[in-house]
Amino acid sequence: MVNEGRMVRLDIITVNWNSGEQLKACLESIPPACRNSFTLSRVVVVDNASTDGSADALDDVPVPLTVIRNSENRGFAAACNQGARGSQAECLLFLNPDTRLLEDSLATPLAFMEKQENRNVGVVGIQLIDQRGDVSRIGTAFRTPATLMLEIVGLHRLLPSRFLPASMIEWDHLTTREVDHVTGAFFLVRRPLFEMLGGLDERYFVYFEDVDFCADAKQAGWTTLYLAGVRAFHKGGGTGERVKASRLFYSLRSRIHYAYKHFGWWSATAILFTTLFVEPVVRVAYAVARGSGENISATFGGIFRLWMGLPAIFRDIRRFGPANRERISLKAAPGCQGQ
Repeated sequence: MVNEGRMVRLDIITVNWNSGEQLKACLESIPPACRNSFTLSRVVVVDNASTDGSADALDDVPVPLTVIRNSENRGFAAACNQGARGSQAECLLFLNPDTRLLEDSLATPLAFMEKQENRNVGVVGIQLIDQRGDVSRIGTAFRTPATLMLEIVGLHRLLPSRFLPASMIEWDHLTTREVDHVTGAFFLVRRPLFEMLGGLDERYFVYFEDVDFCADAKQAGWTTLYLAGVRAFHKGGGTGERVKASRLFYSLRSRIHYAYKHFGWWSATAILFTTLFVEPVVRVAYAVARGSGENISATFGGIFRLWMGLPAIFRDIRRFGPANRERISLKAAPGCQGQ
């Protein structure tokens, strides 16, 4: 897994869904970030049935590009696994289309992972800066039943000094440290680890799949590290800004699935019922206080979809339960034994 003395190989996987001009800008930022210290083997764009033409006209981008076109939106986790399948590289970078790499965005974290003393680091994230140049809080702590409950009832908003959110806002993110989880916007992972865990869990359509992966990696003895001093740009929000109701639905559904997979049955069920009966009231009250009619509408839309999706959620609960933690297999992929 550690290859000191020779150039490491890297594959970059980007999942696209109607990201517009952001996708090409992301891909065009890759060549300036490529150094002689590593080999960029493949750049794979997995397009989840976009309708805006964003995955077209990419042939002039000077990267070893492969475009996979899905006839339907398969979700983020499944598309990531598609892009990783068949990789022979030592490292995989899952990169959102609303990111842009900077000069050292690739070489520095790859060099860090290749040092012998960092052989137990399985996942690395770097500083992500927003449009104002501020460093985003991407290093997070795992949710617990208690912290999820606090988020649901909104106490982290009302009393942030007493009830800190999982995003670790008390830490300025200007120093390197081990964390529980880094965002999937820039998610650098060792391929042998990715394949050992069976890739991202495809039972998450979107949201929480990166948290889930880091949780399973930690259980398997690997660490996740936030690397300061190296940056990439990340717009944030992405295409989800245009579909707030759907974004809320998928976020809440994934949270429920995560709870049933990683918490006990009673704690997960408490989160389920609080999500269904308490969170809608909290969200609407917060939106009214801010005078946001759009957020009120998104809340009703997302919660309505969640209620309508309850039969499928209840069916999935059995598959997500702590006693049934199997992962989606990539055994058909070449090179699954790692390097």
